[in-house]
Amino acid sequence: MTIAKHALLNDLFVSDDVPVGQLIHSGLLTCPPETCLSEAARLMQQAHVSCILIQDPETQALVGIWSEGDARRLDFTDRQLISRPIGDFMSHPVRSVPASWSLNQVGMKLKREGVRRLLVIQDEDQRPLGIVTQTDVVRQQGLEHYLYMREVGSAIRQPPLVLDARMPVAEAVHTLQESNSEAAIVAYPQDLHHPWGIITERDLIRLLADAQNYVCLGDIATHQLLSVEPDTSLIAAVNILREKKFRHLGVIGPQGQPIGLLSLGDILASVEYAYVNRLREALSARDSALKASMEHLRLAQKVIEVSLDGIIITDARGIIESVNPSFTELTGYTAEEVIGKTPKVLSSGRHQSNFYQNMWQALKQQGYWQGEIWNKRKNGDIFPEWLTITAIRDEKEQIIQYAAIFADISDRKRKEEKIHNLAYFDELTGLANRRLLNDRLQQALSQARKHEAMLAVLFLDLDLFKRINDSLGHASGDQVLRRVARRLQDAVGTEDSVARLGGDEFVILVPEVEHLTDLERLSHRIIAAIHQPMQIEGQELFVSTSIGISLYPQDAQNTDDLLKNADSAMYRAKENGRNNFSFFTQQLGQETSSRLTLENALRRALHQQAFQLFYQPKIDIHQGKLKGFEALIRWNDEHLGFVSPADFIPMAEQLGLIDSLGNWVLHEACQQLKWWQKAGLDVVPIAINISARQLASPHFEASIHQALQDSKIPAYLLELELTESCFLPEHAEAIACMLHRLRQLGIKISIDDFGTGYSSLSYLKRLPLDTLKIDASFVRELPHAHDDCQIAITIIAMAKALGLNVVAEGIETYEQLTFLREQGCEQGQGYYLGRPSPANQVVTWLAQDWHTQVYDH
Repeated sequence: MTIAKHALLNDLFVSDDVPVGQLIHSGLLTCPPETCLSEAARLMQQAHVSCILIQDPETQALVGIWSEGDARRLDFTDRQLISRPIGDFMSHPVRSVPASWSLNQVGMKLKREGVRRLLVIQDEDQRPLGIVTQTDVVRQQGLEHYLYMREVGSAIRQPPLVLDARMPVAEAVHTLQESNSEAAIVAYPQDLHHPWGIITERDLIRLLADAQNYVCLGDIATHQLLSVEPDTSLIAAVNILREKKFRHLGVIGPQGQPIGLLSLGDILASVEYAYVNRLREALSARDSALKASMEHLRLAQKVIEVSLDGIIITDARGIIESVNPSFTELTGYTAEEVIGKTPKVLSSGRHQSNFYQNMWQALKQQGYWQGEIWNKRKNGDIFPEWLTITAIRDEKEQIIQYAAIFADISDRKRKEEKIHNLAYFDELTGLANRRLLNDRLQQALSQARKHEAMLAVLFLDLDLFKRINDSLGHASGDQVLRRVARRLQDAVGTEDSVARLGGDEFVILVPEVEHLTDLERLSHRIIAAIHQPMQIEGQELFVSTSIGISLYPQDAQNTDDLLKNADSAMYRAKENGRNNFSFFTQQLGQETSSRLTLENALRRALHQQAFQLFYQPKIDIHQGKLKGFEALIRWNDEHLGFVSPADFIPMAEQLGLIDSLGNWVLHEACQQLKWWQKAGLDVVPIAINISARQLASPHFEASIHQALQDSKIPAYLLELELTESCFLPEHAEAIACMLHRLRQLGIKISIDDFGTGYSSLSYLKRLPLDTLKIDASFVRELPHAHDDCQIAITIIAMAKALGLNVVAEGIETYEQLTFLREQGCEQGQGYYLGRPSPANQVVTWLAQDWHTQVYDH
């Protein structure tokens, strides 16, 4: 292993015509690929070099290179990082230049390939001599004349990256990666004397070399920041960097706060306009030999040749006199192809004639123009550039030449476009997002108001889309959303805008509406397009959508109300069976407002537990005995008054509040039983209604156990009333197992509203049921309606055959009671026997003789 280093080129006056091989006067630092990362970093630190070459131990060939810049791209959260071989992180192949190349040629290659260093090899035997870096080349360009005239503040382009010394090391390195920064200022809030430090790529090498588990950024950063003030000359800053052998200087403002972090690259970037001024002086000196020296001419030529930006020199008429090598690199035109022509040869055709007229007018009046312009390369590619043009005048202030400097800003434009797309377009589907939709809707509203026209907003939501995500996964769901987006774009007109708000919600803006029938046809077309089958992950899927439509000016006057009303109309379409559309109406708006009021009141009531339980007796209609109660929830709101359970219970289901509401009923009923027991009453079981959503909850069984434990009542006093909708096939098996476990505790299970849902004899056999309840809709017309009589008789006979009790709900007359008793129904419940009443009425009922109520008419 050779341990040596390449020398930095410290002489600012070396000619750029000298072969680069003559400037390399030391060996190379190498290691085999198996060398661990910490050992490689230690070698670099000992040798005081910025890179290490990876050498095959068998063939002695250089197979890769690893530099300080590569350290910034490491994952410092990897616990095994320092022990991993350097070969895993090296760059290859090693890029090289012949020793006979000039500094100009080296500089152009560095720029063209976007690297910071090159291996210098002997021309004859390809023997490696050393490393030449971008810094080495830059230090030979003779810029000291410009640096004397420029201040440090002029080279600061952006605020520095400032990191807290307490930040974790891995997070700090990640921040450097994200911001693409070579270095950052480190803030030490607790140190009043030395509040600022610096972290550079070289510190990361030291971190790897030490192989210690540093926790905070402050542990590895250089605590004291070498700094200058903004009005310091650039030549003084460069001398400090050379003397201290540093790469960065902090720039501290008048308030003692860092306003910049100066590097050699920043200095180079700041001299663009100085180049133009100096170039103007050098070219003027050509016609006035008494006022300029040959050194100035040589320096001007050097600036033109090695500049990384393209440079064009024209005469006063705009005829090209010379171009630099970067011009050829950027445009593809050689000097011979453009000299004698005007810059129109680069014209892209994107700008109107007045654009160029304004440019030349500014040049003649101010002597200077700067801005963004689109030009065309020789191969026809159009590219954006940042162009600076300066008029060069003689001693009589007459314009004799123009100097133009330009840089290709394609990469910056791509980044700007990406940022724009992220801000205004949905990343998944490519459709407009909410922000862009609002902008377009605002513009469309302005036009509609101006022309007294009608526009429409269509709000779409995919029906039951959650099932796709739950069954096939979110990746398949994303595919469906992309397909739907394309189908929507194909279905609408060219003037209409399609946007995705998020999830499976889409909006279509129709800026001009002639007739409502046009919207109906469009809605039918959209529904049909989306409902076409699509192949996703080898499965054929059918997707449907519900559409809500609101209109300007009929339904709303602003964007928010138009979207809100279309959303309300969409929910009405879902309530009407899905896969259709609905127009917004004022009645719907009132319903939506009332629903919002009710929703807010329900959430408030649930938070305050502002409900009450009423109890309705269940009577043995043969023996005249009280057999139990059904607990019924009631809500009397202070503002809304009495709210029917038929209104707020479905809303609780939709809002996902039914679990909380059901748990309150469960615990309240159990506590009430506990109170009656303590009062010495001969209590009977209480039945509580359980929703399908509660039953499917993974916490339902635990909540039953908790309620029994808290109240310390026996399980046989609790009865669960379930509707047939609870036993859909996809949940039936799991629910049946849970109900068997609860039944073993002694809890009774009954089926409420039997005959109105998914009636199936198979689940009656499999479930641990105690009771069937005949729905009140079959009792209401007894004994006069023949069909209802047959249904009631059938349910009673079926229950007896299965060994189940039968309870008839909704008994309101003595005739109904007599018929049911004659058919063998054991128990009854209804207004005739007792209305739902508060808990204090139960005390009276428990002591009441029910025989008279049942048999006396």
